[in-house]
Amino acid sequence: MNFSGEGENGGMISKGGLVMMVRRRVTERRVEGGGGLWLYVEESGNPAGRPIVFFHGYSQNHLVWLKQTESDLAEEFRLIAVDLRGHGRSDKPQGVYGDSRLWAEDVAGVLRDLELAQPVLVGWSYSGLVLCDYVRHYGQEAIGGLVFVGAVTRTGVKESFADLGDEFVALVRPSFSNVVTESQSAMEQLIHLTMKGLLSEEEFYLFLGFNGAVPPHVREGMMKRKLSNDDLLPTIQNPVLIVHGSEDRVVLPAAAERHAGMIPKARLRIYPGAGHSPFWENPGRFNEELREFVRSI
Repeated sequence: MNFSGEGENGGMISKGGLVMMVRRRVTERRVEGGGGLWLYVEESGNPAGRPIVFFHGYSQNHLVWLKQTESDLAEEFRLIAVDLRGHGRSDKPQGVYGDSRLWAEDVAGVLRDLELAQPVLVGWSYSGLVLCDYVRHYGQEAIGGLVFVGAVTRTGVKESFADLGDEFVALVRPSFSNVVTESQSAMEQLIHLTMKGLLSEEEFYLFLGFNGAVPPHVREGMMKRKLSNDDLLPTIQNPVLIVHGSEDRVVLPAAAERHAGMIPKARLRIYPGAGHSPFWENPGRFNEELREFVRSI
């Protein structure tokens, strides 16, 4: 698959029987995050539109948002997709994944360096924690709204295990392994669990590639955090959209219902039959509801 070319409209083409993605025109950026770590960011869409900033999940990268960045959302909004620290083309040093302030500074660095005015921040899965890190340390004044997608807001504490599916929990420790066959097997199982078997062969190996590019020490550092945002959620006054699949086996739907009950201005949208990735499994509905939410702010 070729994801490096530029295209005006985006879309899928077939060449010699191989399905290839023609990308919309993107701008590649490097942003300084917490502790001087460099983050990779891609920007596309309407430069005059309201910014939407996408943050991916555990062991993924910015390409998970292709069904949003390559959609007609780009005609209206300024779209920014970030590689989290330790992921994709961002820096991957040791020992920098346990401090909430560093994660908050990453988000603040993106907003600062790209000069984003009142952006909407979208956090999938683990990035629910990242959005909370930002709000805890920087407040809510600089952002327009938050979107939690299959998100967690606590980790490493006793209560957090109630939010997670048993199948996912069983894969966490093997994903730390420095034995390639063990960690790769865990990543393959995680992809199938996350994407609910909806990937083509080409897509599966794309996902396996960027999961495999995340060093085990990054995954271990992320999952060893001990953090709860139960005190923070009731203080959020920004508009919040919560999207969750009814069949999510990674982050259980009960977590979304709990978040909706704690956040004053939350709107909960449950996607029947969807798993952990409603933005990929049902992009038509997700994109339209995201559009309506951003317009409403």
